[in-house]
Amino acid sequence: MKKAAVLTLAGIFSLSATAFAADQVLISSKTDSPIVLDGVAENIWDSAKKITVTVDELPYEPSNGYKGMTSTDVSVKSLYDDEYVYFLISYKDPTKSLARFPWVKQDDGSWKKLSDKDSTGHDNTYYEDKFAMFWNISTKGFEEDGCMIACHLDEPGDTSAGRKYTDSPGETIDMWHAKFVRSLPMGMFDDQYVDDNTDPKENAGWGRKGDTGKGGYQNNDSADKSRPAYMNLNPTEDEMYYVIPSKKVPFVDNFAAGDVVPGIDIAPMMGGRADILSRGNYEKGTWTLEVMRSLKTEGENADTQDVQFTDKSKGFPFGLAVFDNSQINHLFHVETLELQFK
Repeated sequence: MKKAAVLTLAGIFSLSATAFAADQVLISSKTDSPIVLDGVAENIWDSAKKITVTVDELPYEPSNGYKGMTSTDVSVKSLYDDEYVYFLISYKDPTKSLARFPWVKQDDGSWKKLSDKDSTGHDNTYYEDKFAMFWNISTKGFEEDGCMIACHLDEPGDTSAGRKYTDSPGETIDMWHAKFVRSLPMGMFDDQYVDDNTDPKENAGWGRKGDTGKGGYQNNDSADKSRPAYMNLNPTEDEMYYVIPSKKVPFVDNFAAGDVVPGIDIAPMMGGRADILSRGNYEKGTWTLEVMRSLKTEGENADTQDVQFTDKSKGFPFGLAVFDNSQINHLFHVETLELQFK
C-alpha cells in the first residue's frame, strides 16, 4: 500500500517541508552559435556558468559488496537556442565500465555470460556506467525532496531495491537515462518516465517506464541461451561489449578461451524514447557528456512523459544520479537543484 511507503533514507528528508529556494540554480544562457554534439566542450561552453553537485549517497549496500565510487563531483552547464536546450556534464570516474554481462569463452570451449547479482537480483560487477537526470512534471514535493520523492520506497516483503513510483495518479517525473553501453553508442539517452504504478506484475520496473516508442537493445543470446547470437565485424576495443548495427554479423565461433563477445545487441531508440540526443567521451578518468533535447517535445503522451521547457519565466527542478558499473545502485545528492533560463 502506498500509505505505508517511507523513504529508505527518511531521516535525511522532511516530507512536510514547505517550498523553499533551490540550493543551487543552473542558469541556461541563450546562444546563437552552433553546438557540435561530440562529447568534447567547444569554446562556446566557456560562456556558460557551471554548477558542481556532489553525489555521495547510496540507496543500499549490496549483499556481495559494492566496488564502485562512493563520491564524485558532477559539473553541469547549460545553453539554449530557439529550438533546443543543451547540457555539458562531466565527472571523474576512475574506471571506464562497459563490460555489461559479457560473453566469455571458457577453457572447455563453452560460452559463459558473466554476472554476479546481489540479493536484490541486481549486478554491481558486470555492468555499465550510467548517468541520469530527473525532471519534475507534476509530482508534489519534488521541489523540496528532489527525485527521492519517488525513488527506492520501502514496500513490505519486497527486497528488489529498485522501486520508483509517484504518490498519486497523474503525477509523473521525466527520467533521462544515459546507458553507456545500450544507448550512448547510438548517440542518445533512453528517455523514460516515472508514474504511480506500484504493481510489479503490471510493470517489472514499478513506476519506471520507457516513453512511448520502442527500445533499441536486446540480449545477444542464441535461442538456447548457450552462446552469443551475433558479433561485430572488426570491432573496436569498446565494441567488445555491444553489437552495433553497422558491424553486426551472425556469430561464428573462431574465438580462443578468454575472448569476449558482447552480451547486448543495440540499435537506436525510436519514438518518444529517442527525444534526448547525446555523445559521451571518456578521457583521463573523466566522463564528459554533451546533451541536447527539444525545448518542447511532440508526440503521443509527450506532456505526461516529458518536461516541457516552454515557459522560460519559471524554474525547473531536477536531480542527478551517477551509476558506477552498477545496475540500480547509484550515487545521488540531497541538495535541491533548479534550472532557470536567462
